[in-house]
Amino acid sequence: MSTDETGHGGAKTPQSAGNPGGTGPEFLQLITPAGERISHPEFDFWVRDVSDEQLCSLFEDMTVIRRIDVEATALQRQGELALWPPLLGQEAAQIGSGRSLRADDFVFSSYRENGVAYCRGVDLTDLLRVWRGNAAGGWDPYSINMATPQIIIGAQTLHATGYAMGIQNDGADAAAITYFGDGATSEGDVNEAMVFAASFQAPVVFFCTNNHWAISEPVRLQSHIQLADRATGFGIPSLRVDGNDVLAVMAATRLALDRARRGGGPTFIEAVSYRMGPHTTADDPTRYRDANELEDWAAKDPITRLAGLLERKGLLTAELQQQVKTKADAVASDMRRGCTTMPDPQPMDIFKHVYSTPNSWLERQQDHYARYLASFGDPAGAVSEEGAR
Repeated sequence: MSTDETGHGGAKTPQSAGNPGGTGPEFLQLITPAGERISHPEFDFWVRDVSDEQLCSLFEDMTVIRRIDVEATALQRQGELALWPPLLGQEAAQIGSGRSLRADDFVFSSYRENGVAYCRGVDLTDLLRVWRGNAAGGWDPYSINMATPQIIIGAQTLHATGYAMGIQNDGADAAAITYFGDGATSEGDVNEAMVFAASFQAPVVFFCTNNHWAISEPVRLQSHIQLADRATGFGIPSLRVDGNDVLAVMAATRLALDRARRGGGPTFIEAVSYRMGPHTTADDPTRYRDANELEDWAAKDPITRLAGLLERKGLLTAELQQQVKTKADAVASDMRRGCTTMPDPQPMDIFKHVYSTPNSWLERQQDHYARYLASFGDPAGAVSEEGAR
């Protein structure tokens, strides 16, 4: 069964965007699947500054992260990574929102927002450390204001709400944003986070990427209403946006961030997209979804859509396409090199970063473990590692 943009096979219900009451918010689209720019009286304002040069930059961003995704999938298939969660088809949702953030905003993501991480400036090698099994976390969260990916479904929404309450207490005008999928909306953590966010009017944006499949369960099974309508029950304004439309996503995210910065509290964004690939590289989507559904959504591809707009504007030149391809190939090459040359973790590395400062309790365990390793006849390295220090 194929579905329309609502994800429920039903008709779209128009309503003023951001209105927390009624039957459902308007479905926001600024670029059609054919690449035609649609004018919108409210949301054009939020992307009025996006120049032709910036449109080309967004096109490059989406192309690059798709290339990253393809390369990482290949690395997993070749045995270089243990697992990889593809984002194929969700490039517009990640780039449109990621490029709307300020440097002092803080991101709390799931395991699939590799495009957002790219926007935040994550080192490409760090992007792969967890999936190669070389580290418990890929990067220092405070160096780029983005927490390391959360594997526990929906737990990051609580972290984002707590951080946003801290921003509020500090009197700052930054915001927190948390990313999660449609399946996470059925988790208690997400609902609890929205209770606190609404109660304290925390400056947090709940960004739900509705990619239609919670692993093998379709969204229509877990929710008989639009996901954006769930937020209205908490008194949180919601927006439904075409998640394959990078401009629409950018407009919705900018509006939500502006509301948060001005003390307007949280906003819930449902970005309606589609997971073109498997849930992870351990998944086989052909076992549970119709090939016709995939074909229908391939016609709404986010990169092809923006390319269509660029072509209409006379911007999709051979020079631009070559420039973008060169950048994407270079990024993929750097990432592959970083992955294959990554040093294996040492036994004593398990004690690193447990605490910010050494303590006798941890040092005693470290000493016991070092002597245990030395008992196998290889004391070199076991006792010379700096461990928790």
